[in-house]
Amino acid sequence: MAYLPLFHNFRTQPCLVVGGGEVAERKVGMLRRAGARITVVAPDLTDGLAALMADGSIAHKARAFRDTDAAGRALVVAATGNAEVNRAVAAVARELNVPVNAVDDRAASSAIMPAVVDRSPLVVAVSSGGASPVLARRVRARLERDLEPGLGPLAALADEYRHRVRERLPDFDDRLRFWERALDGEAGRAARAGRDAEARAAMEAELAADRSTAANTGEVYLVGAGPGDPDLLTLKAARLMGECDVVLHDRLVPSAILDRVRRDAERIPVGKAAGCHSRPQGEINGLLIDLARAGKRVLRLKGGDPLVFGRGAEEWEAVTAAGIPCQVVPGVTAASGCAAATGIPLTHRGVAESVTLATGHGCRGEPEHDWAELAQDRRTSVFYMGLGNLPRLRDRLLVAGRAPDTPTAVVVGGTTPAQEVVTATLAELPEVTDRLPRRSPALIIVGEVVRLRGRLLGTPLEPAPAPGGGEVRPSW
Repeated sequence: MAYLPLFHNFRTQPCLVVGGGEVAERKVGMLRRAGARITVVAPDLTDGLAALMADGSIAHKARAFRDTDAAGRALVVAATGNAEVNRAVAAVARELNVPVNAVDDRAASSAIMPAVVDRSPLVVAVSSGGASPVLARRVRARLERDLEPGLGPLAALADEYRHRVRERLPDFDDRLRFWERALDGEAGRAARAGRDAEARAAMEAELAADRSTAANTGEVYLVGAGPGDPDLLTLKAARLMGECDVVLHDRLVPSAILDRVRRDAERIPVGKAAGCHSRPQGEINGLLIDLARAGKRVLRLKGGDPLVFGRGAEEWEAVTAAGIPCQVVPGVTAASGCAAATGIPLTHRGVAESVTLATGHGCRGEPEHDWAELAQDRRTSVFYMGLGNLPRLRDRLLVAGRAPDTPTAVVVGGTTPAQEVVTATLAELPEVTDRLPRRSPALIIVGEVVRLRGRLLGTPLEPAPAPGGGEVRPSW
């Protein structure tokens, strides 16, 4: 390592920042977060630094740097914007054996300021040793995304109980098992959620268990996996996927998303297709309950959003009725995901004032809808799982008064590399989609907003494939 990473306690320690510009202001901000006593030496200050000086948060010497300024400091930061001045300041600091950071000058620095992820008291610092500050910031940004804010309260809770746990459990292995149970269990979940009193109560209960290894009741996470693109997962979904013990997943969840589940978690496929259920819903409900009662953290991973045509409410109700904690994490539903991926807005001023999400099939095949409502002008109708029912959906809409030339799109595998899109009029849609694979997930979008697709994507609408070859262009 070119630099040994250390966490230095600067609280109440005298630190010097040379320079009064925006870069110096950023360095002052980091030192203030660490509780340092800061003196700024510069002829002029930014408005932000001037405000800090006015309220007594920093001291200011309105002049150029002098060699004596560096004496007795815990850290010197040279941030003048002038490379020669920064090097001169750094040389003085090094002569006095004072750690110095010369901004953007690795050779002159004896200390590097890292990119920081602050979940105090948990702090993560990232440094490239000055080789690529931009890369360090990018890594920091990824960590900011992955490390939820609740880790700070969780670390504070652990600090509060650290000595009591050491007294109670002198053996290292016993302490390790305790902390794994506590941090991954109810105490950890409550702390991350900001429920401090509940977290302390759970910690007290864990301590009172006197090293018991008896499993606590688990929990169910009802999580939306989104329409298929792993990058559309929510941060909370990604975190729970990394914490679960077992996952029950739908057929629609692609392997690219399942790959992000904790590697040693048990995987149980419980997928359904139209007219083909590998497991009845009641059996899935029972499995969720049984696994949670065995102390498992159970992830129920559902395509799209669990509460939009996903029967998530039935599972939520069953789990809650059994007295098992259940977290529901929404996902990007297929209508939103496919609209963004295909350049079709669901609403647009002057074109569509409302949007209706509807199922494309019912319990007995044909869905029961208010077709007159779905056939209204200036409305976008989106049908889920309707590819097999396409001719009947088309006929129902036409009979209810929807114009035969209404623009329509069918999206198969939306947001994934296998995405396919067909655009046509409502009247001709079943025929021109004949060559599409009869597979899910498929979404049908009906409405004038489909005309906007080419404009938003900056390309003309693609012609739809016709049975037997050739092209059929939309009549609009």
